Amino acid sequence: QVQLVESGGGLVQAGGSLRLSCVASGNILSIDGVMGWYRQAPGKQMELVARITSGGSANYADSVKGRYTISRDNIKNTVYLQMTSLKPEDTAVYYCNADQVRTPFGAGFHLDDYWGQGTQVTVSS
Repeated sequence: QVQLVESGGGLVQAGGSLRLSCVASGNILSIDGVMGWYRQAPGKQMELVARITSGGSANYADSVKGRYTISRDNIKNTVYLQMTSLKPEDTAVYYCNADQVRTPFGAGFHLDDYWGQGTQVTVSS
């Protein structure tokens, strides 16, 4: 069974920084696809924050460009999100996603997509 567990959320003042981590555990052969961070604020739809390919190519939402940095450790099956210059509007539950997670299946393998449970980030003004 594959699990994604986020950590690093919390309460921070505007202008502050936080670093989120997401570790994928279980019988994982590799994570072939994109790993990403999404967020959902109260009363709003979930939105993509940042994502990174296995080769290290990253994309960011316009709202976080220049403030957030996503990185990935393929050996540790971990993705990070360094958040700086935080704003109250960054307040949300942040979710980790891993696409094309390769796990053993019989004589072959299975590819699937997984989500973490989320970690709360609250930025006070």
